[in-house]
Amino acid sequence: MGETAENDKSVSVKNLNSPEDNKWDTIVIGSGAGGLATGICLARAGQKVLVLEQHDVPGGWCHSFYLDGHRFTPGVHYVGLLAEGEATNDLYRGLGIANDLVFFRMNPDAYEHAWIGEERFDFPSNLEQLIDRLTERFPEERKSIHTYLNLVRNVSVQIYSLPYFKGFWQKLTIPYKTRHMGKYGLFSLRKVINWHIKNPLLKNILNIQCGDHGLQPKKAAFPLHCALMSHYFNGAYYPMGGGGALIKAMTNALKKHGGHLQTGTTVNRILTQGERKKRAIGVALENGQLLYANTIVSNADPGITYLNLVGKENLSSKLQKKLSKTKYSCTSLMLFLTVDMDLRKAGLDSGNIWLMPNKDTDDLYDDLMTPNLSNGEAFEAMFISCTSLKDPASYDGKHHTIEAITLIDYSTFEKYKEETEPRSEGYIKFKEILSQKMLNGLSRAIPGVRDHIVQMELGTPITNEYYINTTRGNVYGTEKSLRHIGPFAFKAKSEIENLYLCGASILSHGVAGASHSGVDTAATILGCEADELKKPQDDQYLRIYEAENPVDYPDWMLKKIEVKRARAISKMAQESV
Repeated sequence: MGETAENDKSVSVKNLNSPEDNKWDTIVIGSGAGGLATGICLARAGQKVLVLEQHDVPGGWCHSFYLDGHRFTPGVHYVGLLAEGEATNDLYRGLGIANDLVFFRMNPDAYEHAWIGEERFDFPSNLEQLIDRLTERFPEERKSIHTYLNLVRNVSVQIYSLPYFKGFWQKLTIPYKTRHMGKYGLFSLRKVINWHIKNPLLKNILNIQCGDHGLQPKKAAFPLHCALMSHYFNGAYYPMGGGGALIKAMTNALKKHGGHLQTGTTVNRILTQGERKKRAIGVALENGQLLYANTIVSNADPGITYLNLVGKENLSSKLQKKLSKTKYSCTSLMLFLTVDMDLRKAGLDSGNIWLMPNKDTDDLYDDLMTPNLSNGEAFEAMFISCTSLKDPASYDGKHHTIEAITLIDYSTFEKYKEETEPRSEGYIKFKEILSQKMLNGLSRAIPGVRDHIVQMELGTPITNEYYINTTRGNVYGTEKSLRHIGPFAFKAKSEIENLYLCGASILSHGVAGASHSGVDTAATILGCEADELKKPQDDQYLRIYEAENPVDYPDWMLKKIEVKRARAISKMAQESV
């Protein structure tokens, strides 16, 4: 992800030079979780599938990269609903990748640490415990806390139930069975929480996860925030091996079913045919090669797909108008650090840290989106994740890896949007200023961290554009306001015949959301129900262990940890000679 990143290139790719590889059933543009989920489902259904990735490793936001042997994953920080019988667990079993995955459950007593000014609050992995803990802290809001969080749960359940209303009589019951969503569905998070909660600190705590969709309460759609919060009500998990392990499992499944993946292959445009009613017939690669397919699926965001790959001239006036009004999520700065510091002694664990000043969340986001990033000594609002504590199997006994993120507006980097490698002196100097501001903010959470830095790299919006190819470096696809979700979101089936979309801007964002989107798009293409494609397979089982307690780790994992630490000791000994 960083400009000097050493990447894992272990995935096998397809040679496209032979004439018989010029025609496919489906070509998928982009190998993020959504694109790979689509590819797996279509290949399993017997289609000849090709997934094209412009980066030299697959995965999109889920890919992992290495800096001097230490692994980082820019877009995977936790996953929810992974317990047996829950939606993400079922999804991975349905895709046939569960047996290849191992997850660690993050601190069940505090998978989220809200550090708001001098105030501290820990989110437990249980809704009832969360309600109890909040009511103990804010006894005067006891009734409101219970009402509000149960409303969040009810709205989320009702959102997920919508696809299961089949037939005339069931659909007649929708207004009653989704009454909470119907009552609050068209309001912002700010309006709804203000109707229920009065204490400013309590509001900030309950809104802390706005960082997971990147929108302040006055802009965020309440139903979307409900779905996000409830995703973690029963716990949060991190994949052993980082996001790259998830992508490796998905690429293996794609290959198992006869699908192919080609990395380092940029699609310049989607080929269309027809005067009035356009239909997609293939893609043109950067090297000039033309590949043809019955169906094209784009895992890129709508702006990249329609404006860059299809071309504005091939779009209806209605779609052009929608695209002109489309807003994308904020972008980010990501600081990747390796430190030789005992972070557990410093007070960290496998839980995420949300660091922010004690001020209204809407005001905070206004501050974050300022175009004057050079001002001030430190970034006051940050998301801090210690991946070597979330994934104990990755810890070498000495070096911890930290990913610290702050959300920003793209405008500050507008002048660098034409940057190419080697990077300009101005861009490098600006990165250094921002790196120091990030470090100053991080030092407030981890005092003394500066003295233990082994290596450091900063990812910027330009990095996001370069590696992930997102519009204005966005991190969550389209903005998750009311005008961009649900019935107002971009659809999987486009107005162009044979062209489909999947990913964070279609159904939902995040690791699980994008994967579900990929399955839904495949179902649309195949003319079946998504549930048919993600029905859990009896021979698939997800392995989950505790990040905070190694007592149940199997022998193979303990051996893996032992070998990793022995290698680290050997390397340090060689370097000291």
